[in-house]
Amino acid sequence: MKTFKTILVAGSLLGVLLTALPGKAGTDMVTLEMAYMPIVPCSQLFVIEGMGWAKKAGINLKLTRFSSGPAIVQAIASGKMDVMCFGIGPAMVTRGKGIKLKVIAAGIVNQIAVIAHGDLVKYFDKYGNSAKAIRMFTKEMGRKPKIASFPKGSVPDTVTRHWLLRKLRVELDEVELIGMGASRVQQALLAKAVDAAGILEPILTIVKTKLPGSKIIAGAKDMMPGQPGSTIAAREHVIAKYRDTLVKLIELHIKATELLKKDPAAAAPHVRNFVAKGLVDVKTIQAALESPSANFEDNPANIIVESRYMHDFQKSEKIKTTVEVDGLFDITIYNDAARNLGLRK
Repeated sequence: MKTFKTILVAGSLLGVLLTALPGKAGTDMVTLEMAYMPIVPCSQLFVIEGMGWAKKAGINLKLTRFSSGPAIVQAIASGKMDVMCFGIGPAMVTRGKGIKLKVIAAGIVNQIAVIAHGDLVKYFDKYGNSAKAIRMFTKEMGRKPKIASFPKGSVPDTVTRHWLLRKLRVELDEVELIGMGASRVQQALLAKAVDAAGILEPILTIVKTKLPGSKIIAGAKDMMPGQPGSTIAAREHVIAKYRDTLVKLIELHIKATELLKKDPAAAAPHVRNFVAKGLVDVKTIQAALESPSANFEDNPANIIVESRYMHDFQKSEKIKTTVEVDGLFDITIYNDAARNLGLRK
């Protein structure tokens, strides 16, 4: 008669054997620790996970959620994360710190807009997208307008500063620019604790839906035309060890980009599960995916020139002095992925 101990050992051995079989989460599955933010610019990742494509391709993405790009930079600097979905700004900051990292795919372009409510909307309606709107608000309201964005050095922050400095031609001390994480920006707008925010989707659509009188007062092209947004980046040692896996991941990224462009209704439930934790209805998320600030892009070669411009602006305005764009891009992984999908000869 078999003892309980014998059965337990046999069961354990069977478990080990099963995990080693092809297609199981064993030797054939590559695990990558991946950082992301719960924002529409990372939607390709949400589609990939929601559709189960990564697992089918033999990729186990161990996801960690962050509130902002600079928070991801801190995690990378401490030795964490293999792959990340974050903005080109934080990617340049990471490279500037001497950390060996490459951008291997783009995610979105022209993503940032300024949404305002209350009295500030009235001044922009009256004076247009101009310095006069800011100055007349300050003069007649007796205070500077409060404008929220992500922390300093992030893409939303950089683009918002570009809008103020280069487009409106106002000094930064003429406004109160407040950096915070994604959920706090949304809360601050809905609570009317700030007058406006230079921000991205789905916050723009959620605020327009929930806050009567809110309005986009400056679109992406009014702020920094062609602005690069999110990227997929990987550590260089991860690229060296798992290049074939990353090519597969970018194949999926390209497929997800096509789905987001052609059928946002099909993508919306998967995006909703990540960006809203199920608290926002699917129609609102679909509207965010179809908004003027949701311009999905996957080819990293298409954002190199614009990234150089953002890099130069950040350095000239001393937003972040340790930023680097030289050597930041590896377009070969994307090219191989596109070739595998029949998009390249």
